[in-house]
Amino acid sequence: MNVQLRNKFITVFVIVWLAIFYYESTCVYYLQPLFKRELPRMKFLFPPAGWIMFYNIGDNFGYAEVYGVKDGNPQLIDPHQILQTRAIGYDNINRNALVSVLSPGMDQSFCPYLQRRFPYFDKFLVTDVEYPRLTEAPFERQQAVVYTCGGESS
Repeated sequence: MNVQLRNKFITVFVIVWLAIFYYESTCVYYLQPLFKRELPRMKFLFPPAGWIMFYNIGDNFGYAEVYGVKDGNPQLIDPHQILQTRAIGYDNINRNALVSVLSPGMDQSFCPYLQRRFPYFDKFLVTDVEYPRLTEAPFERQQAVVYTCGGESS
């Protein structure tokens, strides 16, 4: 395919997609009251609340860290080694997928996975890292062990 033709196609697609997205995002609260009638809706993969999904963002942030322990020395394991992703351009770590291992009961499946994936370590510490007040105290960091895998305590 010709590069110029491809670029034009991408440009047209992005413009149409943005137009439909803005229409869907503003239809219920702005356009329908403006035209005083119900407008047709388009069923695409848009968030049902439109831009509101970006509005209420909390002041805290958290993620999981996993440490492998060998001879009593904890070592942080790179999350990219725990959740390897084969797809290009998709990063589970940036999407905070590892935080799901903090859910109650996840140790039953995650601990055997860690022991199988990293047999070098004697045990593992799964920790919850929290930044409770990012705007007021951006460097305040709280970390606690949620559960331990392997060793004497499993």
